[in-house]
Amino acid sequence: MLARVANNLFWMGRYIERSEHIARYLRVNYFSSLDAPNQISQSRQFVLRSMLTMVGDPISDDSIELNEPEVLYKIGLDPNYQSSILNNVRSSRENANSARDLISTELYESLNKFYHFISNYDVNVYTKNGLNDFTLNVTEMSAILRGKVRSTLMHDEIYAIIMMGANIERAMQIIRIINSKYNDALKAQGSYGDKFKNSFEWTTLLKCTESYDMMRRYYKKTPTSISTLEFLILNPNCPRSIMNSLNQVCKHIKILSPDKKHERGSTAFLVGKVRAEYEFKCIVQIENDIQSVINEILGSLYEISEKMENEFFSY
Repeated sequence: MLARVANNLFWMGRYIERSEHIARYLRVNYFSSLDAPNQISQSRQFVLRSMLTMVGDPISDDSIELNEPEVLYKIGLDPNYQSSILNNVRSSRENANSARDLISTELYESLNKFYHFISNYDVNVYTKNGLNDFTLNVTEMSAILRGKVRSTLMHDEIYAIIMMGANIERAMQIIRIINSKYNDALKAQGSYGDKFKNSFEWTTLLKCTESYDMMRRYYKKTPTSISTLEFLILNPNCPRSIMNSLNQVCKHIKILSPDKKHERGSTAFLVGKVRAEYEFKCIVQIENDIQSVINEILGSLYEISEKMENEFFSY
């Protein structure tokens, strides 16, 4: 397989995963604010700033009044904004086009249908009252694509490349969401006891990652900062956790690099090293300096992604 084609498959997986997480973040944050227990979390300006922070375009100046339709359009359907959902789906389809003979017809048709749904969505409907419908369809269509990847492709190198892209992107999106909600929790304190620890934003964070029900069954108690971060960063059995994503990357990279002993400078070695670090990390170490841990994880993921592209996909 040409390195260029492998790179396209890798990014196809990443763009699908990215569009899903952005869409879910928009929906959960927007509608959770309607039931929020404090005034700050209910504020529409607070919600819009949180959305922009998550996509990597934070507004630090509190005096700037954000326009709701403009922010929603920018993140959802703006063709000139690189991080918009529209551009992520478009890029995913373009990458699939260049690897058309290596993926299944079912996967390609579903991706094509996804793209036409997004590109033909009425902007006025979306910005006025279509946010729920639009984002719900994006997350459901992304789930269908993930199912097509798993069920219509041979589980060989092609599958491993797509899944490596999807899992490294999932870890990045989860840590971006954690970062955004951590900052929200600092601003919108809870209403009883330790106000940061018991902030409503931890519940929103779990819902943004589809992990709320899993977490409640696992801990059998209301989410706190400690239990939420432990679950989303360290729990290997949570399918959305950083640890689980690293395990998946580690599993699939072995298909591309089957040597039992990896060289120190290889991607497989770096993935194993980062994975081992978080496998034995305690929540107490994270709780002491949450922002540093977030930055550290994000830095490690960027390093893995860059090394992965240089080793397997440079051409």
